[in-house]
Amino acid sequence: MRAVGIIDSGAAPGLPGEARAFDADGAGHAALPDRLGHGTAVARTILRACPSVRLVHAQVFDARPVTSALRVAAALDWLAGRGDVGLVCLSLGLSADRTVLAEAVARAQAAGLVLVAAHPARGPAPWPAAYPGVIAGTGDARCGWDALSRLGPRLFGAWCNSPEHGGTGMGGASLGTARLAGHVAAIMADGAGTSAAALDVLALRARHHGAERKTA
Repeated sequence: MRAVGIIDSGAAPGLPGEARAFDADGAGHAALPDRLGHGTAVARTILRACPSVRLVHAQVFDARPVTSALRVAAALDWLAGRGDVGLVCLSLGLSADRTVLAEAVARAQAAGLVLVAAHPARGPAPWPAAYPGVIAGTGDARCGWDALSRLGPRLFGAWCNSPEHGGTGMGGASLGTARLAGHVAAIMADGAGTSAAALDVLALRARHHGAERKTA
């Protein structure tokens, strides 16, 4: 399959994949090593799920987990324009809809890219997960490594390194999105080339349906 793009905080030294950083004005330049560890955790989750996949990193976070629609849009345009990326994982969400991001998402989808973006376990969808055609991912403590839950037409829960499955450290929607992207990468490697086709397979594989119910 084509490469998987990761729009995040970059990658630690030693992790495979080309990388480019994007500034607040959207300008691109050589990436720095990951200073948050977030992009590295996302990349390792995807590689665990689909070891043969090639990664391309678009760095939009610096030393803090804060970014902008313009930076994410510039990263998405770069990935879409390369011609070798088929899937993009965005383990992030922005609180406001911005035209610059909506247009970049539309361009990426028109170029045939499948987009997987983060959605909180509860509450409204952020952007870009809220845009039509974007596959939304979150963490679900019911899900072991291989399991999926279907929480909505385009919203799926996945393994998220939760304590229920022995996890420690980083988890939640971020790693749930990365794990969902790993599922999609494996599905695409088996021949599903569109977002609609990937959604069909995810729906068939879902083990849980509906929201996780917390008990006292």
